[in-house]
Amino acid sequence: MVVTYMRMKLIGLVLFSILVFSACDNQPKEKKPGQALVSINGQEVTTLQLNDEIRRAGVRADQYEASSKQLLESLIARQLIVDEAIRNKLDRTPDVMQARERANAQIIAQAYLQGIVSKITKPSEAEVNEYYQKHPEYFAQRKQFDLTILRIATKDLSSELRAVIDAAKSTGEVAAWLDKKNVQYFRSLASRSTADLPLEMVTMMREKGKNHVFIINEQENSSLVSVNEIKDSPVTATDAALQIEKYLTNHKYKQAIDAEIARLRSSAKIEYLNAKAPARNTERPATQLMDDINHPDTVGNLNLPEPTSEGAIERGIMGLK
Repeated sequence: MVVTYMRMKLIGLVLFSILVFSACDNQPKEKKPGQALVSINGQEVTTLQLNDEIRRAGVRADQYEASSKQLLESLIARQLIVDEAIRNKLDRTPDVMQARERANAQIIAQAYLQGIVSKITKPSEAEVNEYYQKHPEYFAQRKQFDLTILRIATKDLSSELRAVIDAAKSTGEVAAWLDKKNVQYFRSLASRSTADLPLEMVTMMREKGKNHVFIINEQENSSLVSVNEIKDSPVTATDAALQIEKYLTNHKYKQAIDAEIARLRSSAKIEYLNAKAPARNTERPATQLMDDINHPDTVGNLNLPEPTSEGAIERGIMGLK
């Protein structure tokens, strides 16, 4: 259901973007360069347009013929929608005009930044190897934690329950108490590695091991986490190389973009009118911590920290015991 909803939402955004970029005015458009494939109410769809759609869709060579037909029909449908939207003057509504300005600014900014990152060189083999050697916890000494998680309403986290949790050696003991007291909870299993979790949490799990229950408070809900087993799960330099290269490349991109933005800010006159400058919040909320446990953003069998959160100390663990 969630996937279907997200797909429908994405389709809606795509259609809205189509309207924003294509609906300009009621005047006849200039003839587009490229061989025309079809004409819809006088507006041509060209080979250049179709090839661009094929490129953006990442169509494989063996799917070219079937996909090109489908994409051509999609272009026709798009033009029909745009024509009807313009006929109803939707291209002149404040929301569409504002969205068009925003999208235009984003495209221009993206083109500028692309020019900056295109000059960045690929990480060398030495850089990749250096990162591997400096982070044994992600690779050579990586550990895997098999976890049991009990999710309860925070309002049910009473002082009596906290005392039970302090004395418990596993979530099984806590679950027995919850059953006895008719407290609702949801049980799940998870397997995460030292590359998936914040350093503070890994340290606590390794120190306290399997005979402890951790509490993670998440506003309306709380999670009770226990470690069932800790296993060695090493990753070789060869297996990690591509992911490290990707990570280091993204890190270089971020550094270059941050440096350029800092340079532009230093030479610009920026005034916050009728508002204070927004404060930066680097603390990582507990809900995001549980997202790390429940839905790790893994690539293959390795999950490295994002370049934006390299300081693991900033990944706040609210209420973690």
